[in-house]
Amino acid sequence: MSIHVALNHVTHYRYDRPINLGPQIVRLRPAPHSRTRILSYSMRVEPATHFINWQQDPQSNYLARLVFPDKTTSFRIEVDLVAEMSVLNPFDFFLEPSAEHFPFEYDPSLAHELAPYRLKSELTPAFAKYLAAIPREKKQTTNFLVELNQKLQKDIAYLIRMEPGVQTPEVTLTNASGSCRDSGWLLVQILRHLGFAARFVSGYLIQLKSDVKSLDGPSGTEVDFTDLHAWCEVYLPGAGWIGFDPTSGLLAGEGHIPLACSPDPGSAAPVTGALDECETEFEHHMKVSRVWEAPRVTLPYTDEQWSAIEALGHRVDEDLRRNDVRLTQGGEPTFVSVDDRDGAEWNTEAMGPTKRLLSADLMDKLRAKYGDGGLLHYGQGKWYPGEQLPRWSLNLFWRKDREPVWTHPELFASEHRDYGVTDVQARQFLKGVAKRLALDPKYVFPAYEDVWYYLWRERKLPTNVDPFDAKLADPLERERVRKVFSQGLDKIVGHVLPVARHPAQNAAGPRWQTGPWFLRAERCYLVPGDSALGYRLPLDSQPWATSTDMPWVHAPDQSQPFAALPPYQRLRFPNLHPEALPAESPSQFGSFGERSRAALRGEGDARTAAPAPELRVPQRLESAGWVTRTAISAEPRQGRLYIFMPPMSALEDYLELVAAVEDTALEMKLPVILEGYEPPKDPRLSTLRVTPDPGVIEVNIHPAHSWGELVEQTTHLYQAAHETRLSTEKFMLDGRHTGTGGGNHFVLGGATVADSPFLRRPDLLASMVAYWYNHPALSYLFSGLFIGPTSQAPRIDEARNDSVYEIEIAFAELQRQAALGPQACPPWMIDRLLRNLLIDVSGNTHRAEFCIDKMYSPDGPTGRLGLLEMRAFEMPPHARMSLTQQLLMRSLVSRFWQHPYRPARLKRWGTELHDRFMLPHFVWEDLCDVVEELNDFGYAMKAEWFAPHLNFRFPLMGDFSARGVDVEVRLALEPWHVMGEEGAPGGTVRFVDSSVERLQLKVTGLVGDRHALTCNGRVVPLQPTGKVGEFVGAVRYRAWNAASSLHPTIGVHAPLTFDLLDTWMGRSMGGCQYHVSHPGGRNYSTFPVNAYEAEARRLARFFRVGHTPGPMHAPRDERNPDFPFTLDLRRATV
Repeated sequence: MSIHVALNHVTHYRYDRPINLGPQIVRLRPAPHSRTRILSYSMRVEPATHFINWQQDPQSNYLARLVFPDKTTSFRIEVDLVAEMSVLNPFDFFLEPSAEHFPFEYDPSLAHELAPYRLKSELTPAFAKYLAAIPREKKQTTNFLVELNQKLQKDIAYLIRMEPGVQTPEVTLTNASGSCRDSGWLLVQILRHLGFAARFVSGYLIQLKSDVKSLDGPSGTEVDFTDLHAWCEVYLPGAGWIGFDPTSGLLAGEGHIPLACSPDPGSAAPVTGALDECETEFEHHMKVSRVWEAPRVTLPYTDEQWSAIEALGHRVDEDLRRNDVRLTQGGEPTFVSVDDRDGAEWNTEAMGPTKRLLSADLMDKLRAKYGDGGLLHYGQGKWYPGEQLPRWSLNLFWRKDREPVWTHPELFASEHRDYGVTDVQARQFLKGVAKRLALDPKYVFPAYEDVWYYLWRERKLPTNVDPFDAKLADPLERERVRKVFSQGLDKIVGHVLPVARHPAQNAAGPRWQTGPWFLRAERCYLVPGDSALGYRLPLDSQPWATSTDMPWVHAPDQSQPFAALPPYQRLRFPNLHPEALPAESPSQFGSFGERSRAALRGEGDARTAAPAPELRVPQRLESAGWVTRTAISAEPRQGRLYIFMPPMSALEDYLELVAAVEDTALEMKLPVILEGYEPPKDPRLSTLRVTPDPGVIEVNIHPAHSWGELVEQTTHLYQAAHETRLSTEKFMLDGRHTGTGGGNHFVLGGATVADSPFLRRPDLLASMVAYWYNHPALSYLFSGLFIGPTSQAPRIDEARNDSVYEIEIAFAELQRQAALGPQACPPWMIDRLLRNLLIDVSGNTHRAEFCIDKMYSPDGPTGRLGLLEMRAFEMPPHARMSLTQQLLMRSLVSRFWQHPYRPARLKRWGTELHDRFMLPHFVWEDLCDVVEELNDFGYAMKAEWFAPHLNFRFPLMGDFSARGVDVEVRLALEPWHVMGEEGAPGGTVRFVDSSVERLQLKVTGLVGDRHALTCNGRVVPLQPTGKVGEFVGAVRYRAWNAASSLHPTIGVHAPLTFDLLDTWMGRSMGGCQYHVSHPGGRNYSTFPVNAYEAEARRLARFFRVGHTPGPMHAPRDERNPDFPFTLDLRRATV
């Protein structure tokens, strides 16, 4: 992720007459200890007739001593350098135990050497007062220095001061302002008076425009910028010289390039020397420009590249429309919190304390964009074995005909607020809903916690605890018991109104029905638990009925034709005749509550309300089919009113009930939260969901029908997530980028089941599967780190070679059936032919690279949607990277629709898959083949558009050069393996072994008969790439010791020492070292907070030095026939 910048600095003095210049000392060459790598440096001096002598001063700063034999009218210095701006972590240092806390004393021998840097200036009044205010209590040294630096930045205002020299601390403190020289010298003197050794630093400051705007503070400069600067360095035992910049309040980083470090500012001036008396004009120019930028995820494309990508997207769209493909694209992108990288809910747990609130904030932003007139609903999500509670699901529904579902968004309550709602208002609310549905409100009844259960639960508690602090091991049960006994067993939890669509469904009769519930207890006691009230109703206590009399709720078949939904006004006025409906728009009338009450009073020729049902008590063993078994409930929780929606078979009924709820909320001026059952699955409704998943938040985005929609939706989603403090970036402890770890499943299909291109043209699905199979780059360039046969989205051939043979038979059958005619290959046959092959090793159809669970599943209507889910994609960090991936898929769909992909035989990759295609070089070559084929088809795609993806998945660790040979080290992929079952409390667990890693080594300029590349003394099996002198190989090694792993007796291979071995000379010509963990022994306990810290952790483990000294003998060439590209350090030498 490095950026190479060119800095140009011109200093020009013009004199009013020819003068003699004495020897000039120029300090404009980066100091030897500069942490920023300087790739090239040049200094040009005029007049050209001069003598130059490079030397180093007592502090080892570079000096250029210039002597001019002739008189001159000008003196011009031009410095040009190229610097590598790679991220440095300024806090990556250790302290000696004796210096861990301030105040401390230097060792006497060290104090003697640091004596020039401890000379103190005179204590003047303002300076003494400022020093006295600095606390001297014991404190961690780094924290003390950071706080002092920040305090100085706040107290001293920055100004540009052109006068030569440096202000005294007294003047700077009195004026409360100064240049960078003044505040830097002030910090030096403060530190010296506090007992530290400190020095003054002058140098270059380079600031580049940030790719991403900051959420919490200033984003820095808006343009790339450079200038001469000054700061301070303090000597800390164990760490050495550490830079502090009081102008910014930050530590010195990669943008601080020191030129001169000295005890006194006078010996750090850029130019010093004598000259004849004269009038002088001074001119100073500085500029910085980017000369090379590594492809990076924070700014993946230039404007020109993105314009070309967008143009190709529209070009593909034209073909899709012309050929009537009817393709839609959706997905399930995932996000993590930027504020809690280490929390369990953002790593392993599906639920957590902040997920729902952040999801609600994100949903609010998405609703403002897409949900005009939409319904916000808090539903129930997935429920997996081992989880006490089902997961929640935040849903947004809106009608495709653009008619509103809910017109007052201010009536959606916020979970951040307490509205002070009580059970009295809950009862009043349900009575209002009953009246609007023409039902008798007397059937609203309260619900209570189960008194008998909690009394029994209290008796089971240990004798030395009480219910308010039960000390139970289960935190959910502990909180449940505490809450119930705190609020009291007689407290009304909420109210319930039995309601259901009237079974008669005739135009003249009542539309809804209600009635009493017959329960064994004298009250409605809820099932104990933490779910919403509506999920805990005692339905089992309802009178018995035969299965044929039960009011089953059946999901509608998605392939059936659906009539147009009633207009919004019809749903608002269900009890009025059509001629009585208002003709004007809803906004021209009074409130909805007024109109609803008018309907209930019979105004406007309203129909008569439904007669109250007679109290019919079910007899013994009589089938009580007439009892209303579904109910709407109102529950006050945390001061908010939650309305539980009952299940419905028809969308029209659900929308009518929602209309009644909104009317009531408007009349009572009471915001509510709708929860419970969501609307029936219906193609007339668009849906957007935000749900929790282990370690992430998942957004089920609604499908886009065109490239323009796809660009707009993806861009807005990423930006909305960023503004909600959600990120697409997650990192391992060692700094490796993992995306989010939750994946980014792309979903392809049609607007309806009948429109699905995969059901209309089954050869399209076969083409996609076969092409992905023959091009492993499509599987591995965009994948997450968890790959392999036991991963959650394995390829069909990973450790399952027989599946390749079987799927070839399936493709042939698919082709034969399709050739018989349009009706010869119905949707169900497509599912049956491929369902048992597109699976993982356990037979799970959902855990596959190509998931057809929702294409035409036999499980039910919700699985017959005509959708193909691509599950192997990891979450790309940038929206445009995601869009480029989706453009690739759209291009392939368009191509295969016109020309199906039918290879005579699928390639049997065998072990080559987890050898050759784990390496970025061969993944890139394979992707270039894909791009070339698309270009041949007429789609002008460029391989460089995927360079950010390559650097994201295979980050560069470092490089070195020796004797004309260049070696590049990159991370490669390594399959992870699920271990066998192990016993655990409450059941069994299976761990994933991720302790083995792989590096790729790419060598150019190698002389094959002379040079060999070794790792820890063993030859790396380099393979030629087809270019002269270019070779690629890999090293597989144990990176860390896992609690459960393959081969637990094999230790960690650290560090990895790479040598360029000259076999003719018998010694290493150069090399590098890669440390699997921090070379200084730092054991990180927290994850990186952003991509910069992650990169700094990665780069800190690589050194361009460290070859094996002395004679080296060429070891025996090791080459595993199963994995010829890889040296596996876990295998013993022969």
